[in-house]
Amino acid sequence: MWGRWALSAMATGMRTAASLRAGVLTRPQEVRRALTVADVLPAPASVLALPGVAFTIPDGVRIVTTDEPQAVRVGAHLATLIGGSAPRPGDQRPPGGIALLVDAAYEPEEYALDIDRDGVSIRASGAAGLFWGVQTLRQLLPVRGPLVVPGVRIADRPRFGYRGVMLDVARHFFDVATVQRIIDLASRYKLNHLHLHLSDDQGWRIAIDSWPRLATHAGATEVGGGRGGYYTPRDYAQIVAYAQERFMTVVPEIDLPGHTNAALAAYPELAYDCVVPRRYTGTTVGWSALCPGRELTAKFLTDVLGEVAAMTPGPYLHVGGDEALTMSAHDYATIVAQAQQIVAAHGKVPVGWHELAGAPLGSTTVLQFWGVTPWARRVAEATKAGHRVIMSPADRTYLDQRHNLASRVGRTWAGPISAERAYAWDPARYLAGVPESAILGVEAPLWTEKVSTVNQIEYLMFPRLASIAEIGWSPLATHDWSAFRHRLGAQAPAWEALGVHFARVPGVPWVASPSAPALVRQRPGRRSPEVAGPSSDTDQAADHVPDEVVGEAERQRGKEPVPPEETGLTEVDAVHRQSHDQHQDRVPGEQA
Repeated sequence: MWGRWALSAMATGMRTAASLRAGVLTRPQEVRRALTVADVLPAPASVLALPGVAFTIPDGVRIVTTDEPQAVRVGAHLATLIGGSAPRPGDQRPPGGIALLVDAAYEPEEYALDIDRDGVSIRASGAAGLFWGVQTLRQLLPVRGPLVVPGVRIADRPRFGYRGVMLDVARHFFDVATVQRIIDLASRYKLNHLHLHLSDDQGWRIAIDSWPRLATHAGATEVGGGRGGYYTPRDYAQIVAYAQERFMTVVPEIDLPGHTNAALAAYPELAYDCVVPRRYTGTTVGWSALCPGRELTAKFLTDVLGEVAAMTPGPYLHVGGDEALTMSAHDYATIVAQAQQIVAAHGKVPVGWHELAGAPLGSTTVLQFWGVTPWARRVAEATKAGHRVIMSPADRTYLDQRHNLASRVGRTWAGPISAERAYAWDPARYLAGVPESAILGVEAPLWTEKVSTVNQIEYLMFPRLASIAEIGWSPLATHDWSAFRHRLGAQAPAWEALGVHFARVPGVPWVASPSAPALVRQRPGRRSPEVAGPSSDTDQAADHVPDEVVGEAERQRGKEPVPPEETGLTEVDAVHRQSHDQHQDRVPGEQA
C-alpha cells in the first residue's frame, strides 16, 4: 500500500512543479481575432465551411418546426435567443428563415446544421438533436451588431450517450436558481446529465414525506456550520423540469451506506449503536454507516429511494456506495444489495460509485469510476458481465481540484488539474480491461467541501467543464490539445457576456475580440436570466480575483506564492488521497 501512496505523491509532486511553472511564471495569453466555424466546441464530427457565404438573421425571422410539441419548444427557445417570430408548423424552410425539422434518418442526438445565403436548417431525429444544433448555431452568432452567421455544413453526433456534470449540494447547499444556472451553462456544451449529490455526512437536501426530520433537522447545517437548506418536492420538480427543457436528465444520489451521518443525526435508530450523533460540519470521510439487518433500516431504504424515484422521471438513481470504511464486507453488501433491488423495483437503473463492484451487483447496475490509477480489477470483471461504466477519474475530471497551485480555490488531493490535463485522456483507454463498448459516458463531479458560492463553482468549472464536454461528445479523431486550446480560448467572450467567473488560465489564447458568440438577443431594458450573473449577495469578488492575476502580482513584488507542501497536498487532502489509494479496488471490510 505504501508503495502506491508514494507513487501517487510523487506523481502529484511532478504535476505540482509543472503547475507552478505554468500557473505562476506565465501570464494568461490574450489574443484579438475573429471567431470562425473552427471555434465550435465541442468539435463537431464533420465541418465544411462555405467561404464567402453568410446569412443575416433579420429581426422577427420566421421559424418553422416539425409539428411536434418538443420540436416546437426548441423553436420557441431559439426565437427567444435571436428575437425571432413564434415558430410555425411546417416541413420546409421558408425563404430567408430558419427550419428545425425532425427526420427519422438520424440517430438519437445526431443533427445536421446547414447555413447558406437563404437561411438556416437544422435536422435531427428528435428534439434533443435539434436542441444541440441550436447550441452550435448560438456559438456562430456575433455578440454585437447584425446577427450574421457564416455559411457552413455541419454533421454531428455524440461519441458517448452519457455526458454529465455533478454538483455536490450536501457539503454546501445551493438554491434552485444556482442549479438552474449550472444547467444553462452545461447544456450549452451538449452535456445531458446533471448528477445531484443530495445527501452526505454534512447535510440532507431533499424532503422525504415519510421521514420529515431528514430535511428539517439533517438539512439544517453544512460544512463550516452554515444554515444549510433543502429542496422541497416543488423545488426539486422545478429543477427537473428546467433540466428537461434543456434536454438534461437529473440523476439524484442518495449516498449510502456510508456518508450518512446527517441521516443518523435525524434518526439515530438507524445507526449501529443507536446513539444520537452530532450534526457534522467537518470534511473527514469514511466513518459513518447505516446499520443493516434491521427492519427499520429496510423501511428507510424502501421509503427514501421509493420517494426519490417517484419524483424523478429520468432512468437513473444513484445509491452512492463509496468510502464505507468502517463496515464489514457482509454488512456493506447487505445494504447495497437492498438499495439496488429497491431502485430496480421502481423501474430505475441503479448507479453506484465503483466500490459497488466489490459486492453483488444487480443486472442493470451502472458503476461510476472515480479512481486515479488505471487498475480496477473488479470494475473490469463487472464489465465482462455486462455492466457499464461512467468514467470520472478524479485526477482528470474532479472539478473541485485546483487549476494549479497558484490558485486559492479548490483542493489538491487528486490535482492540480489543468484544462489540458482534463482534456488529454481517452475514456475508452483509461481503465485496463474495460473496452469502449462498456463505457456509458463521462461525468465531471464538483464536490463542495471548499466551495460555498456560485462564483467559486463557476471558477472551478470553467474552463475545465468544456474540456470534459468535448471528451464526451467529439470523435476521438478530433482530440488534439493544440487545436482545442484555441477553441477553448474562443469561449471567453461568451463567458464574459454570461457573467461567468471563469479561470483565465495560462496556456490558452483567450480571445478578446468583440466578434463573439451571442447568448441571447436582449431587448432594451431587460436582462435575460440566462445572461445575468450571480446576484450581488453571492458575488464575493474578493474571493474570486483570478488566481493567476494574484500570482503575477505577488511575483512582481518579489513574493512568489509557495505551495503549502512540496507534494502539493494539504494535510487533509493527503489523508483523503491515502484513504482513496488504500480502498480503490477493495470492498469494505477487506484488508489492505
